[in-house]
Amino acid sequence: MRNPALVRDAARAFPKRVAVGLDAKDGKVAVQGWAETAELTALDIARRFEDAGVAAIIYTDVSRDGMLKGINWEATIALAEAISIPVVASGGFASMADVDRMIAPQARKLEGAIAGRALYDGRLDAAEALRVVRAARAG
Repeated sequence: MRNPALVRDAARAFPKRVAVGLDAKDGKVAVQGWAETAELTALDIARRFEDAGVAAIIYTDVSRDGMLKGINWEATIALAEAISIPVVASGGFASMADVDRMIAPQARKLEGAIAGRALYDGRLDAAEALRVVRAARAG
């Protein structure tokens, strides 16, 4: 948000290899280590990069990040459906229930998801999660 020209330049120099992280609180972009919220929405910012050649948008609902409450599926899927850039879900991935939600038809537009604390805490088995995702993609 602070330097969109840098993102555009990087995406041109490294096509389809630059991901843009969009952190949001109540739909508004969170900046400065999540201490401030901008007036712009995550969708506003994402649309600015539609023609930049970025590989993905990593969308994090900061109110859920690290809280093990589950991904904000509604906001994440809505963003993915509104833009052409692939969206990766982040912030709150908690369990196999999130894996199941990730492979559900409603989430088909999502490119992937990031799990952190659930892996560290042992609440999510990475091998099992990958097995379930691979099986869903094969069938």
